[in-house]
Amino acid sequence: MTQVSCRDPNLVMRLARLGSIHQSRLSFMRILTRRMAREGWRFEQTEFNIDDTGVGHAVYTAFGPERAYSLIAYAHDLPAEKRSDRVIAEAWDATFTLFDGIPTADDIERLSHNIPVQEAGRVSGSELSVSRANRSVRLWEHVVSALASGGQPDAAQLDAVGYLMRTTAVYGSGKLGAADREMIAGRPEFRVPFQVEMLSVYLTRWFVRDLVQYMADCRAQASGKTAATLAPELARSLGIGNSTGLGMAPFLLNHPVLFSNWVAAREVALQRVRGVETASAKEIAIFQDIFARNTRSVANWHSEHPVQLEKLAALHADVDMIAAKLADEGLADRYPWESLYQWSAQALTVEGQEWLVSLLLEPYGHLVDDLAEAMSADNTATFRIAGAMTVARLREVLQDVYGWALATDWALPANKARAWYVSEEKLEPRLGERFEEPIEEYEQPLAPGRDATQLFAALAHWPDETPIAEFLLRHPEHRHSVRRAQIANRAPYAEIRDNTISQDVLPIDMLRCKLAFFGAMHFDPRSDRWVRICMYGNAPYPEELSLRDGDFWVYPDVGPDATRDAAPNAGEG
Repeated sequence: MTQVSCRDPNLVMRLARLGSIHQSRLSFMRILTRRMAREGWRFEQTEFNIDDTGVGHAVYTAFGPERAYSLIAYAHDLPAEKRSDRVIAEAWDATFTLFDGIPTADDIERLSHNIPVQEAGRVSGSELSVSRANRSVRLWEHVVSALASGGQPDAAQLDAVGYLMRTTAVYGSGKLGAADREMIAGRPEFRVPFQVEMLSVYLTRWFVRDLVQYMADCRAQASGKTAATLAPELARSLGIGNSTGLGMAPFLLNHPVLFSNWVAAREVALQRVRGVETASAKEIAIFQDIFARNTRSVANWHSEHPVQLEKLAALHADVDMIAAKLADEGLADRYPWESLYQWSAQALTVEGQEWLVSLLLEPYGHLVDDLAEAMSADNTATFRIAGAMTVARLREVLQDVYGWALATDWALPANKARAWYVSEEKLEPRLGERFEEPIEEYEQPLAPGRDATQLFAALAHWPDETPIAEFLLRHPEHRHSVRRAQIANRAPYAEIRDNTISQDVLPIDMLRCKLAFFGAMHFDPRSDRWVRICMYGNAPYPEELSLRDGDFWVYPDVGPDATRDAAPNAGEG
């Protein structure tokens, strides 16, 4: 391997690029399914007490090498007028908790009074997550009706929606009294971020498949008939939907060390692959297979939002260019991936470049999968301000990390048109118009570029050798900016190097970035502030995990001879 440098944060951490990231081997869903397949996790439906109106509870237990985790699902008969995906909703078609272990009857009874009411209830340290979901009413009825009449649902309708239920929130890390992250972070299966939430959604998908089948069986029996069983390939095509709005966007700004670790893992993975001197025939075959499958995935990606339509058109053109280059020139004999990457940086749009970055990692599980263990973060020490840092050194850091901001004219209204605040009603983040709404006095510190510029100006007349602690005694209002700058000095990918309060800012860039690390695909923005996705579409169900691909399931097969069964071992080395 040759020494290749990681990409410059000033290149990577711009919103347009972060909003073009795609899922990869280091996405949290795939990390989980790889682990469960590798470790031979066992799964059981331990309870299914649902009546013929679809009301009751069920329990699904996942047995890992050392511990068991159980999804307790509560199914409800929700009137149509109460069904809403908004965070202010108070009732849902189904509610869930991931329980630490195997629940007793008393646990299920206790939680039955709390989980269905979500924020109005309280849970304990035995519960690891709390979530809720609503049916896709049109598709749900179509599937139940088709199966109850002895047929199969229309595949085109399934593909058009992609899910039978969509979550409206999956809460973990202490929310509503659930277990804090620190209580479980030492467990091997949960060292990687968001594994609790990913496991909850994975088991939820299993419950949804069983529930729709059960409702079809009940309807058929009421008519003296026998329902058809949902075809495995149709069931597998269905994931769990999710609609994500502004509430998620500030996460990347509020967790700079964690965010840096996510991006750094991806960038180090790319660095390692670019440094491969020669690719084996097996690695090239995997790349070609995944390229073909990913090309089909791009063709299946649809949206009606103007921003996404423009990006999709660019991605289609980029994919065609990559295909033509590979057909005409093939891969270089030495450093093939570095050669392809350098070409892409000049020839492709940002969307196509980042699509290719994820693709380059696929044949190299043995080089990159270990980086997943470094994606979590302990913020305790990192957030302590280093008071001995000199003013001169802090100026250097500010110029490096916030050079773009120092060159921005913050007096222009367009550059500070927006303001982040928290709504009084639901304590949820919102993005308002600074000059049109009375919100400025409630503004949250989510404009690090502007604030760093103010800090830099305040430092102008301070002697270079002055400890920053002395400056902060006089100007404590700049503590948060000093802290952020010092974090970015140690965690190079911690800071978004773009204007988060500009009139042109697209919060969906932040949403997509986070969701791509989750493992989402086929992003479908519904405005510049919320996006719809599908999780675990095409993933093997628990009973299939030992038989099918626990990793490359995100990519559709391109034909009966696709190398799906061989790919996981090759990728994991």
